[in-house]
Formats: sequence, structure tokens, C-alpha cells
Amino acid sequence: MSGGVDSSVAAAELRDAGHEVVGCTLRLWGGESDSGCCSAADVDDARRVAQVLEIDHHVFNLADDFDEHVVGPYVTAHASGRTPNPCVECNRSIKFGALLARATRLGFERLATGHHARVSASDQGFELRRGRDASKDQSYVLGFLDSDVLAKVLLPIGTMTKAEVRARAHALGLRTAAKPDSQDVCFIPRGRRDGFLAARTTLTSGAVVDRATGAHLGTVPALELMTVGQRRGIGHGPDGEPRFVADVNVTARTVLVGRRGDVVVSELEVDRGSVAWARRVLQDGDRVLVQSSAHGAVAPATLRIDASTRLDFDLPIRPVAPGQLAVLYSTDDPELVVGAATIARRAPGNA
Repeated sequence: MSGGVDSSVAAAELRDAGHEVVGCTLRLWGGESDSGCCSAADVDDARRVAQVLEIDHHVFNLADDFDEHVVGPYVTAHASGRTPNPCVECNRSIKFGALLARATRLGFERLATGHHARVSASDQGFELRRGRDASKDQSYVLGFLDSDVLAKVLLPIGTMTKAEVRARAHALGLRTAAKPDSQDVCFIPRGRRDGFLAARTTLTSGAVVDRATGAHLGTVPALELMTVGQRRGIGHGPDGEPRFVADVNVTARTVLVGRRGDVVVSELEVDRGSVAWARRVLQDGDRVLVQSSAHGAVAPATLRIDASTRLDFDLPIRPVAPGQLAVLYSTDDPELVVGAATIARRAPGNA
């Protein structure tokens, strides 16, 4: 129970279905925070909801795990010019990693969360599917969960719309009924990312270079804060057209930029060691639908596996920052997750 409306209603739905429910809230961050699920107020909201639902409530301190597996890698990734997704890593390492392991040790049969996604069973095992509310679907941030983990997971509100969730919370008189959804990185106060990273790693200036002509277009004060695809703070080229970040090279201390049409990609390479197959291992030539951001549209692609593992898109797509997650959905059943992997880079030599 994160202290939000979704997990509050998830607990209520399970209670009303006859399950023996115990609420659990995680203490993950001891530093300053004003958003997401890391504040003291969120812990209090979860506790109050548990009181209304008349279920036991516990608080587990997993701050050391969070610092090791989420905050530390977040800083390291930025220092190397990558753009991490800490929410994905928190789900992987903390909620469905450390917490699930602890729940199992304590004798609980299932771990339930308030994610907008669905778990279904088939003759091939347990599968992850998109949530009913397309605008709130969170299958993307759970795309790495395999059948063995999904067998231990319940997602009670995956069949509900957000409006239905809030209406249910209002009917129950829960204090979280109108609470806004969490935004941004929960362990960094809004607008303070630059200062957060500056306190934990060295920020270096770099040259802004036009990808097409090699012309020097200026400098940026901190390469580590730049993201592939970024428009803000880049300005325009000599032709007056806006420029977008195509690549960040911390070693060479350069940011390559280009016009919108110059920075699209037709192929992406993924970190082979990060690949997680949901049910079966996909093969070279298999067709997939790729989602490369939490609320982005899917793009059809062909999986290529030889010396590297790549996604070959039917049509060029907007640039994707290394470190982001690519979640693969079935072409036959677009709601079904079939795998996930971390983007390594734009594949060499592609558009």
C-alpha cells in the first residue's frame, strides 16, 4: 500500500472477495521528497486506509535495498550518459524482488499491488496483459515479470478504469479517493534533479555538435543531464530549425544534435543480458509490437538476434534514450506482454 488510491482500492477489493489481507507500506527513502510514494505523508495515508478497511498494516524498511538497487544505479547511469527509469527498477528489485521474497518467507501466498495491469493464466503459464484503462495502463513498467513471478502476484484493479477506482474509494470513504497520482521520480523533489545529481556525481560541460555537418553549435553545462530525444535547452541550428539530442557521449564530451528528421531511428540494440522473456524465448525474425516509454504508442518491429539483439522497426521512430525499457507485445494479441529489454543504443549504421 503506497498511500495512493489504486493500492487502497486493491486492498479493499481483495478484502471484499474474502481474502485475508495484510497491508504493507515500504519505507524506501530517508531523504527529502515531495512526490510519489516516498514521503512520510504517504505512509500515514496507507495506515489510515488500513484502519478504515480494518486490516492489519505493517511498514517495512527497505531503504538500503532501494539505495543500492535504485538510487545508486540511477546516478551511475546518468554519469555514463544513459537515461534510467527508476520506477521500472524499483518494481523489479524492490516490490517484486525484495518485498516478494520477504512476503514469501513470512508465509503469504500472494503479493498484490495497485498497478493497472492484468494477470491471466494459460496453458503456457501466467501472463501479463494491459490494464482495462488504456490511459492508465502500467503493463510497461511490469514488462520484465516472468511467469514464475506472476504466479505469485494479484492485480485487483487491472479490470477497472481509474474513474471506477476513485468512485469505489469515495464509496468506501477512503481519504485517498481524490489524491492525485504520483508524478516524477519519487526520491527527487520536483525541479531538483540537477542538484540531486550534482551532489552525487561530477557534472561536466560538453560541446554541442551538429550530427549532419559536424558544426559546433555551442556548449551545455552538464552532459550527464542530457537525454536522447531532448529538445529543451538545445536551441536552433544555423538554418533556424530546432535541434534535438541524437546522442550523448560522456567520454568524448559531446552532444550530437540534429533536426527532427535527422534523429529518428529505424533500429535499436538492446542489452542482451537484460532481456526477459515472459513465456517463451522469442527467435530471430519474430514480429513484435514495441513500446519504449510508459505512455508511448507501440511500433511494429522485427526481432533480430545474431551477434547482437536488435529491434528492426517497420518505420522510423522517435529516438529512444539508452537505459530506457523496451516492452514487447504480441502482434496476434496486442494486450499480451511477451518480453522486455533495456535499450543499449541506436544500432550502428541505421537511419
